[in-house]
Amino acid sequence: MERRSARLIVNTAGGTAGKDAKTYKAALPSSWIHALGLSDENRDMELSFDGESITISVPETYDAFSSRRAGKKHRLLELRFYDGEKLCNRICADYTSHDIYSERYTDDLVKTAFGKEVRPSWESFQQFLSERCVPRQRAGLREYLEALGLDEYDPLTIIKKTGGRMAEDQQWLEIREMT
Repeated sequence: MERRSARLIVNTAGGTAGKDAKTYKAALPSSWIHALGLSDENRDMELSFDGESITISVPETYDAFSSRRAGKKHRLLELRFYDGEKLCNRICADYTSHDIYSERYTDDLVKTAFGKEVRPSWESFQQFLSERCVPRQRAGLREYLEALGLDEYDPLTIIKKTGGRMAEDQQWLEIREMT
């Protein structure tokens, strides 16, 4: 790993920013930018912050995410989230590393699986699954599970049986194992 020292560039924010607002930047070596595949034409980056360090990476595509993990023999599921007949999200869920990639096909945030979240977490994915099936606290849950042929409450298994259909909307899920 190559390391370099740098100095933070601090500027006063302009426009409609608050009175004491500032912007922060850092200059990056050209060799690192080129190694990432970034250029004047391709400027998209993904920034991650874990509380201690900032990581800069090139956004991964859905196909690259799923191919890389399939190559490692991870257990992958593809979920297609629809509103009526319109595909709204395609989700690759990595059940080995507990990570997901979601590709959005609509600008209507109400129709998407994760709202405005662009890079949802595994926890957001688990919450999404829970929202697409009967609530865990529902009266008569045992009878409902028995009618589905299930012994226990598991959102993914319930969705596989029901398609994640809810009475209050036209949204549903299609799930398939990826190889």
